[in-house]
Amino acid sequence: MHNAIFFPPTPTNEPVRSYAPGTPERVSLQKRLQELKHTPVEIKPIIGGRELATTRTETLHPPHELAHTLGTVHLGGPEEAQQAIEAALKARQDWARMPWTERAAIFLKAAELLSGPWRDTLNAATMLGQSKNVHQAEIDAACELADFFRFNVYFMARIYQDQPLNASGVWNRMEYRPLEGFVFAVTPFNFTSIQGNLPTAPALMGNTVVWKPATTAVYSAYFLYKLLEAAGLPPGVINMVPGHGPDVGDTVFASPHLAGLHFTGSTDTFRRMWRTIGQNIDRYHTYPRIVGETGGKDFIVAHASADPEAVATAIVRGSFEYQGQKCSAASRVYLPQSLWPRIRSALLDQLSEVKMGTVEDFTNFINAVIDKKAFDKIVSYIEEAKQNPNVKVLFGGRYTDAEGYFIEPTVLEVADPKHRTMCEEIFGPVVSVYVYPDARFEETLELVNTTSPYALTGSIFAQDRQAILLATERLTDAAGNFYINDKPTGAIVAQQPFGGARASGTNDKAGSYLNLLRWVSPRAIKETFVPPRHFKYPYLAPDAPVEPEWQATTADKEKCL
Repeated sequence: MHNAIFFPPTPTNEPVRSYAPGTPERVSLQKRLQELKHTPVEIKPIIGGRELATTRTETLHPPHELAHTLGTVHLGGPEEAQQAIEAALKARQDWARMPWTERAAIFLKAAELLSGPWRDTLNAATMLGQSKNVHQAEIDAACELADFFRFNVYFMARIYQDQPLNASGVWNRMEYRPLEGFVFAVTPFNFTSIQGNLPTAPALMGNTVVWKPATTAVYSAYFLYKLLEAAGLPPGVINMVPGHGPDVGDTVFASPHLAGLHFTGSTDTFRRMWRTIGQNIDRYHTYPRIVGETGGKDFIVAHASADPEAVATAIVRGSFEYQGQKCSAASRVYLPQSLWPRIRSALLDQLSEVKMGTVEDFTNFINAVIDKKAFDKIVSYIEEAKQNPNVKVLFGGRYTDAEGYFIEPTVLEVADPKHRTMCEEIFGPVVSVYVYPDARFEETLELVNTTSPYALTGSIFAQDRQAILLATERLTDAAGNFYINDKPTGAIVAQQPFGGARASGTNDKAGSYLNLLRWVSPRAIKETFVPPRHFKYPYLAPDAPVEPEWQATTADKEKCL
C-alpha cells in the first residue's frame, strides 16, 4: 500500500578504484578478463525478453588482438526491428503504470550490482570489446554508469516533486507521463556508460525502448542487458536489436509510434536521422523528441600566464586517453610563443613514457582504435600531414594493423590555424598545435570560437584571472562544457552535466534532470472541490437604477429667499 511519500537514497558518485599492483581489485579483474576472453558468447537480439537467432552473423574480435574471437553476434534487420517495436508497445501500459518507486528500485539495484558483483564483468567486457585500458574502463563502465543509474533516480524524484501552485478551493497537480509510443536509443561504441544511459533514462521515466547498440560495442552491450535482467527489468521494456544502421533504423523511423530518439554518435548520422524524422512528420502520432550528442573539435587554449607542465599534462591526458576516441578529446591546441618551448619539452618527455599495447597489460596507456574503418581514416590524416611542408610531426606518426589497430599518439605542429586537422573531427590519437604570438591572445580566442562548427568541450589555462574571465566570456558559445585549468574531458555525472550545442548536439545535458525532462509529457490536473452551480459571473449583473439628480424649482428658490 502506497500511503507514504517516498524519496530515494541520496546518491554519491561511485569511487574510482586504483587497480594498483597488489590490490585485490587488480587480481579479481585480471581473473575475470581471462574468464571472459576464453568463454565465447553468442549474442542475439533480445526482444520481449526472448533471444532470437537471425541468419546474419558476424564474429567479434578485440580491436587489439584480431586473431582472437570473443563470440558471434546475430544481426537484426527490418523484421527484428518491427518485432522490437511491437514488444515495446505491448509492454508500455504495464510499465508506465508501475509505481515510480518500483521502477526506481530496479535501477538502484542495477547500480548496486554494477558497483559490486558485476563490476569486473562490465569492466572486462569493455576492455576486451572496446580496447579500453583498466582505468578508462573503470571510470566508464563501472563508475559513470552506476552514477547514471543512481542520480537519474534522484533527479526523477525531484521532477515528480515539482508541483504547481494552488488557489483557494482548488488542488492543482502535475503528472509527468511517459511519451506516447516508444523511444529509439542509438548508442555509440566509445562509452559503455552512454550505451547504458541512453536506453535506461527514458525507461526510468516510464517509456519503453528499442535499443540499437553500435556493432563495435555489442559485446559489452550484451552483458549490460544481462545486468538489467538481473536487476529485475521486465521483458519488453528495453529491446536490444544489434544491427547496422539502416537495417534497423529505416523500420523504426517509419513507425507512426516513434515518440523519441536518444542518440550519441556522429554529426552526419544525427542529421540524417533528424532529416528522416522531418520527412516522416505527418505519419507520427506525436512530434518525436530528438535528443542527440554528436561530434566535437575540442580545444585547449593557454595564456602566457599558464603553468607549462599542467598544460602538457592536459594535452597528454585530454588528447590520448582512450586513443582520443572521445567526443570530448582535445584535438586542437593554441599555445603562446613564450611558453611553447617549455610546454613542448614537458609534452615530449611525458609522451616518451607512454606505452602502447593490449589491455591485458595494465602498464599500457594506449590501446587499439576501434576498427579498420577508424584506423584507415586516422591514418589518412597522419599521412597527409607528413606530406605537408607546413606541418611538423613532433611525436608519433607510426601505426600498424598487423595484430590490432594500433596508432601511436601523434602531435602535429601546424603553421596554419585553419589547417584541416585543426578543423575536422578525427576521433583518434592525433592532436594539432598552433603557436600564436603572446600579444594576440584576444585574436586567438576569436580564432578558437570560429574555426570549428562544433561546440562540445574546451579549456583555458591561465593564472591571470583577467585572462580567464576574458576567455570565459569570448568562448561562451564555443563549448557546452568549459574547463578552467583542466583538460576538457572527464565530465562526472551530477558534477559536470554533459552536452554541447552547434554541430555537437542538442545540449540536453546527460547527468542532470534536464535530460530526463525530455522523456516525459506533463499533464496538468485541476480539481475544484466545490464547483459553481450556474454560469453567471458577477460582472453580468445589471447596473442598479440611477436616482435622478435633484434640481431646485422656483418654489424651492422662493423658500430659500
